[in-house]
Amino acid sequence: MTLIDFSQEKSILTSYLKELRDVNIQNDRMRFRFNLKRISQLLGYELSKSLNYRQTDILTPLAKKQINDVQDQLVISSILRAGLPMHEGLLDVFDHAENAFVSAYRIENENEIKIKVEYESSPDLNNKVLLLADPMIATGKSIINCLEQLQKFGTPSKVFILGVVASQDGIKNLNNHLNDDICCFVADIDPHLNDKSYIVPGLGDAGDLAYGNKL
Repeated sequence: MTLIDFSQEKSILTSYLKELRDVNIQNDRMRFRFNLKRISQLLGYELSKSLNYRQTDILTPLAKKQINDVQDQLVISSILRAGLPMHEGLLDVFDHAENAFVSAYRIENENEIKIKVEYESSPDLNNKVLLLADPMIATGKSIINCLEQLQKFGTPSKVFILGVVASQDGIKNLNNHLNDDICCFVADIDPHLNDKSYIVPGLGDAGDLAYGNKL
């Protein structure tokens, strides 16, 4: 797996991430969702540089002009529910993309944490570029399990993973399980997980911060 870590660069993205992490700001749910959306837009822009393009002629009011246009057919997939703001941000960038959704949640017991996938909805993925968005890449199990479930819809020509905050353990786990041609874009990487597999320092539960606490 190829990793693109934007925490190594100075850009406005780090200011959005600061607001996501700051306990004095993040409880504003609308701003939290908006920052997730803005970060995914920036990640989508950077990702667009890795797509395939074709030259095409267009007609302006004054003359013909040759431009580069995206050739790939994209499918944006988000992991419910925390991935929805990222999905919206990516769809703002790639407005002609098709859409897929996967529901995944944690099952905790004394020995390990498992990820259960209960729902998936997707168009045909054969020969298309799949963008899989999940704000928090903790253990990486959600990404791995969701990619396995999406295989029933076909084989993409390329897979991009997009996350906001990842743990070093999660990135290592993805590296061990995913093919070399998969590319992962993340805004930041944190050093470790706690005993409940939450990212530290992280930012908390992205789903709850975006949409409210659940029972």
